[in-house]
Amino acid sequence: MIIRPGLPSDRPFLRTLYLRARKISWRWADSSDWQLEDFDAATLNEQVWVAEIDGHRVGFASVRESDNFLHNLFVSPDWQGHGVGTALLKQVQSTFTSTGALKCLIQNASALHFYHHHGWHTEARGASPDGDYWLLHFRLNR
Repeated sequence: MIIRPGLPSDRPFLRTLYLRARKISWRWADSSDWQLEDFDAATLNEQVWVAEIDGHRVGFASVRESDNFLHNLFVSPDWQGHGVGTALLKQVQSTFTSTGALKCLIQNASALHFYHHHGWHTEARGASPDGDYWLLHFRLNR
């Protein structure tokens, strides 16, 4: 597996992955208005990292580097449980210059467990148009 910076040529595939993964993983959410182009808005001005296995894109993460904020981390449903999310998370964490942050929807229990398993800590609860979320932090051990 390799983790590399995203390229413009990745966009069509990543749009599809983002839409499909949300529809499968976020069963509680109303997906009727979701579109392929949602990926563009969700990653605007962010560093995108792409996971590849044998030349196939299998996941991505996007980070707002200015404030060490992990905005998105999605793995193709076909590749979940194969270490892709962990590899993407390690790459993202390696770019942090101070405490990292992310918001995890409260209803996304599997994602919350994943982040806790990797050393992230719940700091606060908040609300967003997508639903209530937990604010999580990752402190660097440098």
